[in-house]
Amino acid sequence: MLADRLGLLIDDVEHASHEATESARQECANQINQAVRRMGQAANHADLADTLADAAAHFSGGAAVMSIANGMATLESVRPGVDARAAAGRQTALDEAPALRAAIDSREPVIAAVKESELGSTLAGLAPSAGGDRMAVFPVTGHAAVAALVCAWGKVEAAGIEILAQVAAEEWDRVARVAAQVAADAATAAALAAAAAEKGSWDDLSAAEKRIHLRAQRFARVRVAQWRLGDGVAVRSGRAHGDLYGELKAQIDEARDGFHKEFFAGCPSMLDYLHQEILHTLAHDDAELLGKDYPGPLL
Repeated sequence: MLADRLGLLIDDVEHASHEATESARQECANQINQAVRRMGQAANHADLADTLADAAAHFSGGAAVMSIANGMATLESVRPGVDARAAAGRQTALDEAPALRAAIDSREPVIAAVKESELGSTLAGLAPSAGGDRMAVFPVTGHAAVAALVCAWGKVEAAGIEILAQVAAEEWDRVARVAAQVAADAATAAALAAAAAEKGSWDDLSAAEKRIHLRAQRFARVRVAQWRLGDGVAVRSGRAHGDLYGELKAQIDEARDGFHKEFFAGCPSMLDYLHQEILHTLAHDDAELLGKDYPGPLL
């Protein structure tokens, strides 16, 4: 009877252990999945850092995210117990934090003692509040360089944080590209507005100049319509890959050259209607779809 009861008890323990393992595994997967989705929705580096610190804190006693630029590590966000926005902005020179420098140079996680001589004053001051005398530093490695670091302390589950750091690297690059494109679009819009202001309003143009502008607009519409009909496959491919210029380079270059010679040379008030038509009709007003090599509007 004792043997039978012991057998049943062992079965119950194994069943409970299996259920607990499955539950823990499911919880871990859910945490990572939710973090990945939130990082994909981040509109800027501040939001991305907050999401990353939040997620990393689920796999440790506490976590901080530091961006890397110009030899400095800047605290972007930290969890828990410290207001992320208030803490953001504290800086540490990489020359004064050997552990951070080692993670950046090796592009591999580094475990360091929680000492100012290893981590710098900013990080060394965070970890004791959450317990732990060791800190794990995970690099967020983008296409060009290490863009940020995830620093975790307490009981650290390294595998989960490494996954988060890898996903964050792609998103960090994406956010940087979007920010650069927004800045470029703003500069282009400002340049076009300035050019238009210098060239006067439509009412200020002579009848002859207005006819030239109308011919230029027609030229742009017809040429872009021809590409949509005759080069539809290239247009769709260019949109899908974010590189319309790469797919239609020969056609666009030839049209730009012809537009410049025919309309810009003899009309000081001319605007680049060809660029406007390409942007509006082919790229659906999304300048990023034109591609990184697109030369921009004629000014």
